[in-house]
Amino acid sequence: MAEKTLATMFWDRVERSADSPAQQLKRGGKWETLTWREVGEAARELATALIALGRKRGDAVGVLSASRAEWVQADFAIFSAGCVTIPIYPTYPADLIQYIVNDAEVRTLIVEDPVQLAKVLEVRGTMERLEQVVVMQGYEGKEPSPFIHTWEAFRRLGRESADRLKGELATRVTETKPEDVATIVYTSGTTGPPKGVVQIHRNHMAALEAAAQVLRVEEGWVHLLFLPLAHSFGRLESFTGVHRGLTTAFAESIDKLRENLPEVRPHFLVSVPRVFEKVYAGVLAKAEAGSPLKKKIFRWAVGVGKEASRLKQAKLPVTGALAVKYRLAHTLVFSKMHEALGGRLVFAISGGAPLSREIAEFFHAAGILILEGYGLTETCPILSANRTDAFKFGSVGQAIPGVGLKIASDGEILGRGSNIAKGYFKKPEATAEVFLPDGWFATGDIGKIDPEGFLFITDRKKDLIVTAGGMNIAPQNIENLLKGDPFISQVMVHGDKRPYPVALITVNPEELTKFAKEQGILNLDPAALVKHPKVVERVSRIVEQRNTELQSYAKIKKFAILPGDFTVENGFLTPTLKVKRKVIREEYRDALEELYR
Repeated sequence: MAEKTLATMFWDRVERSADSPAQQLKRGGKWETLTWREVGEAARELATALIALGRKRGDAVGVLSASRAEWVQADFAIFSAGCVTIPIYPTYPADLIQYIVNDAEVRTLIVEDPVQLAKVLEVRGTMERLEQVVVMQGYEGKEPSPFIHTWEAFRRLGRESADRLKGELATRVTETKPEDVATIVYTSGTTGPPKGVVQIHRNHMAALEAAAQVLRVEEGWVHLLFLPLAHSFGRLESFTGVHRGLTTAFAESIDKLRENLPEVRPHFLVSVPRVFEKVYAGVLAKAEAGSPLKKKIFRWAVGVGKEASRLKQAKLPVTGALAVKYRLAHTLVFSKMHEALGGRLVFAISGGAPLSREIAEFFHAAGILILEGYGLTETCPILSANRTDAFKFGSVGQAIPGVGLKIASDGEILGRGSNIAKGYFKKPEATAEVFLPDGWFATGDIGKIDPEGFLFITDRKKDLIVTAGGMNIAPQNIENLLKGDPFISQVMVHGDKRPYPVALITVNPEELTKFAKEQGILNLDPAALVKHPKVVERVSRIVEQRNTELQSYAKIKKFAILPGDFTVENGFLTPTLKVKRKVIREEYRDALEELYR
């Protein structure tokens, strides 16, 4: 398998599992299933069409779309044609799309719908190398255009060119080498324009082989994919579906997860922490809204669950009276959570950002194991992971097979292995900064490794706050601590070269609405509502309680509650839901200054 490419891996799967389910997607309110044979047929037609349109080996082909079945079909078609996939986030504005298309020298761009097409057409005149756009759905051109192709017309071109180009396609699949570039992934970046990370086929095959040894999944299992495929984390999940012969179900959207989970009934979930945070907040809010008896039963069940969790973490059996109580707790309380998540979840995987230990322990108490892992786009995107038989909450697990980890003298985490990307596209200086000559990659994260090899991330190197008193503070730890309360949605801790740390806080809109009703403070606009003394006092209690878990120099001395949340749409979060600190600091400079007066 080490000498395989993503293309040969795909076609081997199509041949081996031809009539087994490969993809599930919802159309017209009904779930449809595509077999591996059908997915292979789509990929073959798309790859042939790319060749027919003049795409040569090594040409860049962009995909600008939300995660969907066609995205994956296009991805493996691009690999099969010997081309390079350039993923682009569908949330990006026209100018950023233009930047990536030009930087990567994209020749063909596959877009999701007329909304994405409109952004491309807005900047078409400044993208000289772009030769054609293919629209997946919803576009009805008035007449055939050499520049714009519908998905159906594109596939038809592939069918019509099949006999003529069959040999050429086969040659491209077999002659693509493991060291050839598979994809250039542009990091969403919390500062500056995105950098293109050059990933070769061998990088991904190494990551997939290592992940297969770490995560025990069975052929035929179903997983519900909702992460953005423009991000390497979502792409690893997609590739794993092919590598392990899974059924990949595509969520309609992240907003439809609540409906899709019980419909699809996944065996495992791959997610960023934000989804688990929302489930946790929802469960706690529902429990608090119940009768005094229901609240009592809930708290008893959580207590029993945590007792059982401690034994499981120590690899001890849950027996006797505790086992009886745990089964009762499951029946009365936890079973509802399991049903909401589909009813057959074996485990969940969290990555992309730190997961609060409190949330991980709560889910485990409820009988759902969340395995946290760690990696970056530059590591395709995995370095370490917890396993079902070896995990520690608060850690990101042990190094995966084939990866070396060490801590530099300044605390930075360094990684080395076949999964490490080749560098940044057209950026030799940026590459030299972090892709070190001895093969180690400097992650930019600060951490420590315990005696058993479990890695703990303490913060981003660039995000570390050094107070005016010279004390080092890791803001993400404090932010996660505060977000453990369902009333709080997002937090940004600030305080570099300042006497003490402060926080900008946003509140959970649903919780705020409910609280306002309970307190009789309705009919206020958001800006006035978050300044109401009762809301300020509610947040103040949370901050005071969480401060008891922090060193004196790390306690939040003052905070401001913002009227709106941080979102991808308003530019305060990256597409992978990381806080854009620089952007937020600029926007709320006056509010931050006020906290130090």
